[in-house]
Amino acid sequence: MGIVLSKLAKFGSFEDTLEGFERLEREVLVGRAFGVGEFNVLIRVLCLERQMKDARVVFGKMLSRFSPNLQTFNILLLGFKESGDVTAVELFYNEMVRRGFKPNVVSYSIRIDAYCKKGCVGDGLRLVDEMERLNLMPTLEILTTLIHGAGIARNVSRARELFDEIAKRGLAPDIGAYNALIGCYFRCRDVESGLSLMGEMEEKGIGLDHVSYHTLFLGLKRSHGMEGVYMVYQRMVERKFVPKMYTVVMLMKFFCENRRPDLGLELWRFLVDRGCCPHEHAMDLLVTGLCCVGRMEEAYDCLMQMAERGRPPGKRALQVLVRFLVKAGKTEKLRKLSKMTNMS
Repeated sequence: MGIVLSKLAKFGSFEDTLEGFERLEREVLVGRAFGVGEFNVLIRVLCLERQMKDARVVFGKMLSRFSPNLQTFNILLLGFKESGDVTAVELFYNEMVRRGFKPNVVSYSIRIDAYCKKGCVGDGLRLVDEMERLNLMPTLEILTTLIHGAGIARNVSRARELFDEIAKRGLAPDIGAYNALIGCYFRCRDVESGLSLMGEMEEKGIGLDHVSYHTLFLGLKRSHGMEGVYMVYQRMVERKFVPKMYTVVMLMKFFCENRRPDLGLELWRFLVDRGCCPHEHAMDLLVTGLCCVGRMEEAYDCLMQMAERGRPPGKRALQVLVRFLVKAGKTEKLRKLSKMTNMS
């Protein structure tokens, strides 16, 4: 039901979505009494598609037919939060309380996240105090959100205090909490503290994930340049960790812009050996970088590798390689390349 409605909400009009909801009840799920669960599915779909005005209209229009529950209000709170409208979050929260609903940890988590994304960590901490007065204990997720908010506000000392508070509350920091604190250190250009946390994560067996590596690479390329990035890159490869494509593209661009396409080629081979077919943009960067230092043979091999895996080369990579092959008089390679691209 959610899949069908999400397609209608994404590609159709508001009226199409409402008609789809009614047809599901009338013609498809015949005999099933639609209640607040189905109503929540409709509200969630509109919120996920960032159609908050329509979600609010549906809420008011169907309120008499479907009695909302706390989950309904939390779904709408989350939708307003994702739209970045803190005022709307607070207004709707007040409406929820006015209607007699008692907020739970999820309700507070959403409100705290809305403030922290704006860097208003003080408001987030005020809500934590409010929670505790209601005997609602902040979760690890909430504390992580606060650390992230302190990072946005570039308040390192507050972020560290919040991180240390995790253990004081009898909780164990997870990879998300470490990533939030590393991000804070890097925002404030305290790279050494961020790197020490990376070592601490490995010592405790927590390990690094996609966010950890991306945050580290982003911070190190600004502060320590090639030396710092390559140090973490080596550790990543040694652990056979395959990063997300946005990290691959960032690394490929960094290597090639710093005239180290050999490292880009090394990254390419690592990914292919791990069964990963790199993104077209990564290939454009690598082919251009290799050709610019006279290594068109290797650029050609990479392009053919991609084609053999059923991925046609990007227009930019192809144009660059053809131009360099023509200049070097590599007619046989041009013929094979032409045949391959015609086939694709």
